[in-house]
Amino acid sequence: MGIAVIHTYIWYMYVTLMRGTELCNRFNFIAASRINTTFITKNPTSVKNELVDRFMAADDNTTPSLYFLPFNSGNGGHWVLVAMDLSRLMVYYLDSLSGDWSKYPSMKKTVDAAILKFRSKKNYRNRKDITWVRVQCPQQNNSVDCGFFVLRFMRDIIALNRIDIPKMYFEEYKSYSRAHLDEMKDELCQFIVDQRII
Repeated sequence: MGIAVIHTYIWYMYVTLMRGTELCNRFNFIAASRINTTFITKNPTSVKNELVDRFMAADDNTTPSLYFLPFNSGNGGHWVLVAMDLSRLMVYYLDSLSGDWSKYPSMKKTVDAAILKFRSKKNYRNRKDITWVRVQCPQQNNSVDCGFFVLRFMRDIIALNRIDIPKMYFEEYKSYSRAHLDEMKDELCQFIVDQRII
């Protein structure tokens, strides 16, 4: 799945689920076109600073928020979701194939460095280690649906209005049927038509 599709569906979620609600203060998105394996390999410092700038751009408020980073392994490869809770120093890792963040050590290092730099710039006290949680999320049974799984993860988390993601994922969504994924494709197609994107 291409980055343009990821971004278009994020736009769809904003318009249909978030706009005009308190969800706008609860969930934020990091552009997959700016933070991915290819850019981290070329210039990790620039990517780290890009993340810090995105964190700094959010309004200060007392409402906990979650930053979604749809992360691609590079060159049109595998998609995973990295969801960051900066206030609690929690990073949730959702991968529709088995494995964890150790597949992408440069991504983890960059995310950790960006979170710590952001907290330093904000003069937050009580610094502690960042906790990464591998969420036992629904798994794909083919080699092509990872992008749809990442989009569905974000959609469900927003719809449930949950900042904390259970390690065993949400009881309501222990697995995804073909209908769950087809529903997203239909939503995306209708949104493209309604917005006159094509």
